[in-house]
Amino acid sequence: MGLISKLSRSTDLVNGMADRLGTDLGAMLAVDPELEAPRLRRMVLRCSTCTDQDACTRLQSANGMLSEAPDYCRNKTVLDAARGDQPSTRL
Repeated sequence: MGLISKLSRSTDLVNGMADRLGTDLGAMLAVDPELEAPRLRRMVLRCSTCTDQDACTRLQSANGMLSEAPDYCRNKTVLDAARGDQPSTRL
């Protein structure tokens, strides 16, 4: 898979996971784009290093909503913090 394809897929997976967790990344970007855009970029890059994006794709295909990010998710800490489950962590 080429770099652009990998980043595109990773962007879709990050947005999909956030949606399933009830986190509106677009609203977060609108409130503070200078802070949130770099965070979103780091999330996409972190996702792109995942060795099992297929598991994430299957999980998202099978579930319209999730109560928490899966343990294998490289963005679990950030996604859980965005939901208010943990103190905010700037990663």
